[in-house]
Amino acid sequence: MTLVALLRHLAFAAGIAAFSAVVVRAMINVRVMDLPNARSSHTVPTPRGGGVGIVVGFLLGMAVLYGFASFARIADPYFRGVILAAILMAAVGFIDDLWSWPFTVKLLAQVGAAMAAVGSGLYLADFRLPGVGTVELGWFGAVLTVAWVLFATNAMNFIDGLNGLSAGVTLIAGCFLAGIGAAQGGWFVYFAALLLVAGVAGFLPFNFPRARIFMGDVGSQFCGFVLAVLGVAASRFDKVELSFLLVPMLLSGVLYDVAFTLVRRALAGEPLAQAHRGHLYQVAQRSGLDARTVTLVHWGFAGLGGLACLAFVAAPPGLKPLVPAALLPPQLAWTLLTIRLARRAKLGRW
Repeated sequence: MTLVALLRHLAFAAGIAAFSAVVVRAMINVRVMDLPNARSSHTVPTPRGGGVGIVVGFLLGMAVLYGFASFARIADPYFRGVILAAILMAAVGFIDDLWSWPFTVKLLAQVGAAMAAVGSGLYLADFRLPGVGTVELGWFGAVLTVAWVLFATNAMNFIDGLNGLSAGVTLIAGCFLAGIGAAQGGWFVYFAALLLVAGVAGFLPFNFPRARIFMGDVGSQFCGFVLAVLGVAASRFDKVELSFLLVPMLLSGVLYDVAFTLVRRALAGEPLAQAHRGHLYQVAQRSGLDARTVTLVHWGFAGLGGLACLAFVAAPPGLKPLVPAALLPPQLAWTLLTIRLARRAKLGRW
């Protein structure tokens, strides 16, 4: 890619970011309010639904991509599958912002959106293991893809409890994914990730460090869904195949927090679908750690995941499995610190 092309793409992304910001500002005036409750980290009623700006900006950019940027397109059935499923996921999130669906109803709607993507052919067909080679997944690949999309989507939703946390992680992950896609010639992943970054960039100044509006489920679920789908697309549908592990590494902090919390609650016999304030990031904030510090820690995890992705791409096949494993020690250190803070604050069982 030439410097002129890059500058043109960045200028277009800046336009998308500005458009996203205009929509976010409009959503503040719409005033779909998030009222504080026992599980909230905020204390005053605050508008939500700012993620609409991210969604509209992304979809506008994708329309331009579909119409004019043929170099970055994937086959039409997959492209339509991505867009249809993304719209469905955004609609699920926005309806939940308006009427607060029960989790089971929301999950069923998410399954429908994930299956719309898989039904278009957007699923993992195989997985490459160092020393083993390519493992054909068959029908299990479709099941695995649905499970991955649902987990990533809800993980980003669950983590969206502090100002700028989910949006910042998305922005950092998207920047790394776009950069790697461009460097490796994965142009669809590059352009789509750039558009997601642009949409989030238009929203983030309204949400961090002080929140004039929250992202809402429409934004957090959409960001998680798009990143999850781009992980699948990167591994199979671009002209240059990238590893499926890139997005899990980029979201390692988010995925670890949610997985740890689910396991801990399951072992304690607590209902997994019941709302709570037991995520590690919430416990750290409740224990007295400044909310902005917790957010910056998770931004750091996303940046560390990005560096791991760069190392993974450059590593010889035999060393690649060691790169994702290197992301675990920082998470364990954060877990131990959070437990220590919780005990000092006498939070009990959280």
